[in-house]
Amino acid sequence: MSARNALAPLRRLAAFVLVLALGLAAVATPPARAARGVAAAMDSLLTASYRPDEPGAAVIVVRDGKTILRKGYGLADLELGVRIEPDMVFRLGSVTKQFTAVAVLMLAEEGKLALDDPITKFLPGYPTHGQTITIEHLLTHTSGIKSYTELPEWLKLWRQDLSLGELIALFKDQPPDIAPGAKWSYSNSGYILLGAIIEKVSGMSYADFVRKRIFEPLGMKHTRYGSTERVIARRVPGYAKTSDGFLNAAYLSMTQPYAAGSLLSSVDDLALWDAALYGERLVKQSSLERAWTSYVLASGDTTGYGYGWMMTTVQGHRCIEHGGGINGFATAVMRLPEDHTYVAVLSNRDAGPPAPSDVALRLAALAIGSPYREPVAVKLAPGQLEPLTGVYRLGPNEQRVITREGDRLFSQRSGGEKREIFALAADEFFFQGTETRLSFVRDAAGRVTAMRARARYGPAEVAPRTDLPIPVERTVIVLDPAICDRYVGRYELAPGFVMEIARDGDHMFAQATGQDRVELFPEAETKFFLKVVDARIEFVKDTAGRVTSLTLHQGGQDITGRRME
Repeated sequence: MSARNALAPLRRLAAFVLVLALGLAAVATPPARAARGVAAAMDSLLTASYRPDEPGAAVIVVRDGKTILRKGYGLADLELGVRIEPDMVFRLGSVTKQFTAVAVLMLAEEGKLALDDPITKFLPGYPTHGQTITIEHLLTHTSGIKSYTELPEWLKLWRQDLSLGELIALFKDQPPDIAPGAKWSYSNSGYILLGAIIEKVSGMSYADFVRKRIFEPLGMKHTRYGSTERVIARRVPGYAKTSDGFLNAAYLSMTQPYAAGSLLSSVDDLALWDAALYGERLVKQSSLERAWTSYVLASGDTTGYGYGWMMTTVQGHRCIEHGGGINGFATAVMRLPEDHTYVAVLSNRDAGPPAPSDVALRLAALAIGSPYREPVAVKLAPGQLEPLTGVYRLGPNEQRVITREGDRLFSQRSGGEKREIFALAADEFFFQGTETRLSFVRDAAGRVTAMRARARYGPAEVAPRTDLPIPVERTVIVLDPAICDRYVGRYELAPGFVMEIARDGDHMFAQATGQDRVELFPEAETKFFLKVVDARIEFVKDTAGRVTSLTLHQGGQDITGRRME
């Protein structure tokens, strides 16, 4: 769950007294020394990842039931200067989804629902547009139901407490993105509907169900449904990163992430949760294995996603994971079942670097004795890169443009940032700091016909090459500073989400709440564009010539922000 990309961190271990430490060192077995070496390597990684004067993370790493590392890094509260400790409580964001999935499996084992039941059996009247949408479609993000967190109108509702019916009304009449089972498309809306089905079948609220049926039986004392009003012991505040430092995260009513992302927890409780999944305290292992099996689409392609978990690998070892992003927080959990290894990273900052998933990946690799090594780029000549350039079609309104600048290659997705890609081989490339790989597909004659993108999770995305010309760089014009000054001000795109426009000499800048400041380039008197992402800003005047609002055009969406006095 992420508020802007979709619905979104441990106490230092006390040192042994010197005499005891020396005594233990004298009798330590080689495995014990190795474990200490692994813990030290993890601590070094985390210390380098999280500065002591910034928001950080709570981290736990467990293997074979023994805690290798349990520690906090960075600050829990910037205003009070309180350091993060490992028993502190963080928002989980979409890590919530695995709890929702297990709740559904519990009800299935009790015979109260079946995974192939159509959702209209429990939500009569829900518009399915003539399609049969099953509970399993919701669990696997293959329902085609549009995610409400991608709707521009949702941004304006963050501060409102919504009933479940009002929340569902946000998206229920939206046209489907795909036919059920045809394609994987992440949908927070699907997990909202799962929460509604849990309530309908169990006769309890979602919050009561997960508390009484999961958290209390497992002794998860610090895990609960989020609330902005209640006093919750050891809860940390969340922050958003800007170019000028950190801001308090924008307010979001916890009625809205609901069963897709409203839970809170600590790394200790998450370790209890993981330990319980090795037995049958909640559901049978057969049910869990089904949840941990990649869903197969109608085409026969696998999605890399089961029920509330993603199926990946860490250095060739089977991994079951999920991440979360929500206002002020980013999270990642990984379990390597054959290695009996678990990693949880809970951060109280909603934007990296570092990304909790990247940190967790490296910690897991250390835990299994196979340290992660960054890919090494190879150098390709301009003549090898030029045939790869072009426009690749991702969907009806989305594309990826590959461009070359000398001996460097760049990729830019519609509405996204222009980023350099680095060669692993002649037709295979990577983005630094991520697991995403781009490979170019050639026909028998050696001509590039498509591009295949594979992220750490989810199905591979194949984009056919088009004959469209590469977009021409926009022309920057010179504007009188007096004209630019008319646009300076604050514009409210949504409650708590503001775009600030500023002028610094001959340059114009925009900065949205929780985001870095970016430069704007004029292409007409009222129209500006960004170079770091594919986006435009247009200022609107009234009949008297006063600037009253702006419209942000990005990713096929138009979001209007009124000028604030």
